[in-house]
Amino acid sequence: MMRADRTAIGRWLGVGGGTHRPPRRLLKTRHRHIVAPLAATLVAGAALGLGVALARAGGPRRAPRKRRLGLLHDELLTVGLRRMVVEQAELAVEHLRAVDADPQQAVHEARKAIKRIRTIVRLLEEELGDVACAREQAALRRAAEGLAAARDSEVMLATLDGLCEREPQLARRKRVMRLRTELADRRDRAVAAALSPTTLHAVVTELETLRMRASAWPLRERKGLATIRPGLKRVYEEGRRRGRRAARARKDRATAMHKWRKRVKDLRYAAEALSREQDRRSSFPSGKRTRGAAASAEARWLARLAKRSEALGELLGEEHDLAVLEAWIEAEGRRAGLGAGSRRALLRAAARRRAKLRRRALAQGRRLYGPSPKAFARRVERAHRRCSPRRLS
Repeated sequence: MMRADRTAIGRWLGVGGGTHRPPRRLLKTRHRHIVAPLAATLVAGAALGLGVALARAGGPRRAPRKRRLGLLHDELLTVGLRRMVVEQAELAVEHLRAVDADPQQAVHEARKAIKRIRTIVRLLEEELGDVACAREQAALRRAAEGLAAARDSEVMLATLDGLCEREPQLARRKRVMRLRTELADRRDRAVAAALSPTTLHAVVTELETLRMRASAWPLRERKGLATIRPGLKRVYEEGRRRGRRAARARKDRATAMHKWRKRVKDLRYAAEALSREQDRRSSFPSGKRTRGAAASAEARWLARLAKRSEALGELLGEEHDLAVLEAWIEAEGRRAGLGAGSRRALLRAAARRRAKLRRRALAQGRRLYGPSPKAFARRVERAHRRCSPRRLS
């Protein structure tokens, strides 16, 4: 059993002192990075393709560089979106190269980077065309699936930990403790399988190939948000519709909530991608304080939109994780050695927590998705225009 796992059990039982706080799921990163020319990208791709083998063979390692979504101060929209896709693909590969340091975190960060790319591809769907968009989404899906088992097993264990932290009496059940040990073992085996050289090579190849294609995407720069307006409106509209379906759902509510969560994540990453670094000294000449204040206000609005979407996504994510744990206990709990009493106790605790999370999520969703899709698109376009230097707006 890992040392961290033993420590978690001790905290449940009141041994070892201290207050345990579950780790944050999302690590916010900020970094400025200008994309290299295509020729440099191709050369870097060849080097990165060998990185996993070098890292696992004891070769030189370096920590993954931090990158964030968002436009640079004076960057064109299409240039920025292409740069973000390239950077996120690089980020995922670099995390997988540094996988020996923290396997679970490496998988988590790589999967997040893949999700960010998928959102940007959705925004650019009309510009890329159906064929190219379907090709990129299929490649990203294959890359994510290669890492899914490792992440799912880690989430299952973390969900059980969270449930036992909220209701400590569960951790006093010996069979629940045995279940946790088994889930930890399953996690370790799944991570080892996902991070095998064969699997890593396949995932890295998909990401590197996509990165090179993205470097050459023929994106047209148009006024305002015209390039992504249909995709942005669709992302918001689908999230709004999914939220209403989740509110009405009675049968298979877990699936409805999970589908809603995916669209909420799209909204968050879209808001982050459209945020723009502000440089008042170069953006606004002396005496133009009114324009600078307006830009700052709009930048704060975009940041709030991303934060609210992130908070809603966290609620929906925890609700989904509990639903997965419930389903596993019902299907495999007895075979895993859980008695009827332990199964009932876990299922009841999970159901109570899920009900609370659903109420909070639905309330937050009504506020987040209050405006109509047309009104939302106009509001985002106004924010984008006011945050951009005059020559770009």
